Amino acid sequence: MQSFQLNERAATVPPVLSYDREGWQKGYNSLKEEYSYWIDDIEGTIPTELHGTLFRNGPGMLDVNGQLIHHPFDGDGMICAIAFDEGRAHFRNRFVRTEGYVAEQAAGRILYRGVFGTQKSGGWLANAFDVRLKNIANTNILYWGGKLLALWEAAEPHRLDPATLETLGLDDLDGVLQSGEAFAAHPWIDPACEQDGGAPCLVNFSIKPGLSSTITLFEFDPGGKLLRKHSHATPGFAFIHDFAITPNYAIFFQNPVSFNPLPFLFGSRGAGESIAFKPEKPTRIVLIPRKDKGLSLKDHPNSALSLEPLFFETNAGFVFHHANAFEDGNEIVIDSVCYGTLPSVEAGSDFRQTDFEALAPGQLWRFRLNLETKAVQRDLLESRCCEFPYVHPAKAGRSYRYVFMGAAHAPEGNAPLQAIAKLDLETGDRQLWSVAPQGYVSEPVFVPRLPSAFKDGLPSAELAGAEDDGWLLTLVYDAAHERSDVVILDARDLHREPVARLHLKHHVPYGLHGSFTPHYFERE
Repeated sequence: MQSFQLNERAATVPPVLSYDREGWQKGYNSLKEEYSYWIDDIEGTIPTELHGTLFRNGPGMLDVNGQLIHHPFDGDGMICAIAFDEGRAHFRNRFVRTEGYVAEQAAGRILYRGVFGTQKSGGWLANAFDVRLKNIANTNILYWGGKLLALWEAAEPHRLDPATLETLGLDDLDGVLQSGEAFAAHPWIDPACEQDGGAPCLVNFSIKPGLSSTITLFEFDPGGKLLRKHSHATPGFAFIHDFAITPNYAIFFQNPVSFNPLPFLFGSRGAGESIAFKPEKPTRIVLIPRKDKGLSLKDHPNSALSLEPLFFETNAGFVFHHANAFEDGNEIVIDSVCYGTLPSVEAGSDFRQTDFEALAPGQLWRFRLNLETKAVQRDLLESRCCEFPYVHPAKAGRSYRYVFMGAAHAPEGNAPLQAIAKLDLETGDRQLWSVAPQGYVSEPVFVPRLPSAFKDGLPSAELAGAEDDGWLLTLVYDAAHERSDVVILDARDLHREPVARLHLKHHVPYGLHGSFTPHYFERE
């Protein structure tokens, strides 16, 4: 099966690196302290119109009492909250007090195996047949239905106090989730759900992989009440991290991988290390209808049985994240960051020694799925190495113009993310704001400028102002000063200097995902 032909590294010309490896590595040091303070070291001016709270999640603890974890995805979740009000900003960070975090901190050693290869001391014999999952709550953070939820895709979310970040415990979403049931870390907010009279709704999924995998779709109203839940089988093992939505479909890329459980069961490898990419097999695209076109699910809840998935196939590749999707006549369009292969996690390796130049970069591709012919067309939208795409919240599941991403400084090859990129999908124009060689960026979170972009604290379906009229909020690790900055960019023009750089008193380890709410949470 043909794979994605992504940029190949030149074999005869050594690459000119935009980064310093030792500087990059320092961003993976643990931050063990928990802070609460007003940020007073600021370049520029915080816009007075910027009101609300930016929440960020990611692995903050990358060792336990000096014992290193094997992969950052195994690190304990740490939440950062940056609360903006009247031109001021308050910073707070706090670890999610999961059961595993509390136990390991008390013991001073690793007690749980990690999905991505972290092992307990004692070799394979100490790890064999220990298949317990440590809910690390380290991937995303969401404020919905009056609850702040720290998400990790293999188990229930943890509920936190949005003002203090105190852990309140596991949350089953008012009885929706069974004990240990998964709830993914990439929910989407549909700003105007057609089934609910145009009200916003939260859409998320869970997956139960196996020889035949089960995908369960959840939809919640703004108060957190479950509206719809239905499950569907897809043939084969499914390793799915993210998905996309349109008004009528939830879209999943079933990457061509296999899972051999024996090394995991016998204690020699982690579960993530036991997944193998299969380039000879196609990527399967699964479309699950969100509603039955002939029935109202609210009036006929059992009609979910008629929501049969649609299956498409395309070239072998691996997708972690989708930028957006929309419907265009009889076609479904999905924009996704794709890799030519799954970056493998090897036993005994050190992620801090990653050879970026030996890996193919993630690039932004567009897929067009014809619902009548089942044909799939794919086109390269952005060849620069990129990740963590983000769009205007009013455009979720709708046709859109701008996508913002973390990106490499150089236009070719693979490298750490050192820039924020803006791509105009109508004109093809590109903008890039770079912090190379000493800076490393996180996911850019787009915040609309006008207050009318939010209604009752949720994204409005009506576009207030231009689609790029807003700010991009990102955390930047400054290796030269070994600290992190909260950077506010004008999303209309990335060629300008930042609106403001808020210098923190410490670094924040490289994180994963975040979200913004117009609710202001701060408590001394």
